[in-house]
Amino acid sequence: MTDQAPKMPRRDFLDTAVRKLPAWLLVFKLINPAELLGDGDSTDVGNPKYDPTQHDYAMGVAVHKCIGCGRCADACKTENDVPREPIYFRTWVERYITSTKGETQVDSPNGGIDGFPQAHKEADILRTFFVPKLCNHCSKPPCVQVCPVGATFQSRDGVVLVDETYCVGCRYCIQACPYGARYLHPKKKVADKCTFCYHRIMKGQVPACVEVCPTQARVFGEAGQQSSPLRRFLRFNDVTVLKSWLNTKPKVYYAGADGEVR
Repeated sequence: MTDQAPKMPRRDFLDTAVRKLPAWLLVFKLINPAELLGDGDSTDVGNPKYDPTQHDYAMGVAVHKCIGCGRCADACKTENDVPREPIYFRTWVERYITSTKGETQVDSPNGGIDGFPQAHKEADILRTFFVPKLCNHCSKPPCVQVCPVGATFQSRDGVVLVDETYCVGCRYCIQACPYGARYLHPKKKVADKCTFCYHRIMKGQVPACVEVCPTQARVFGEAGQQSSPLRRFLRFNDVTVLKSWLNTKPKVYYAGADGEVR
């Protein structure tokens, strides 16, 4: 024979619940629901005064201004503690060399940090230009769609981020990114990518790559504010986005990038 606790009659249970309900309502009123449930964006915790709903960030790149110095890629690695091995980048610079025969070659030794070797047979070169690359922070990011645990998400200010505490390192987002902008961190074993230096923009600063660019080839700002440097960049330049046919709606806009840039 087993001991069983006496069951509370249904009427007594309802009476008890009704009496205690106001106390529970008071508790929930005093506690912020966001603290209990979270709002899907914990990145603004470092700056309680920062309101992500008041921002919509994007970046512009003037291809004709980029000189291929690689300072942006180097500053990015320093600022964000990106591994120094030449296969891990949050941002990098590509060199496009178009020959007189119409053929185009692309190279990016160590992301452009150490510069670019002199091209052979300069007499056969029709055009050479540099293109900075990074995560495009798409408005319709395929990386977010494929993440099985919700580690990759889009913040309320339009920045695509990765929550390292949730990431399981499955690499689905890395494979889904059409811009090759993600990698698996060799030590943390989580997906890593450009964040627009989120820890900086929350403080009103620009990303590190923008700050160090000697020719101001990169422009960062608010997509929705008329006074923003980015809005002026969009007004005065004929801009394109990379792989527009994928309908990912990138938020990195290129001025002066021809059809060879992918």
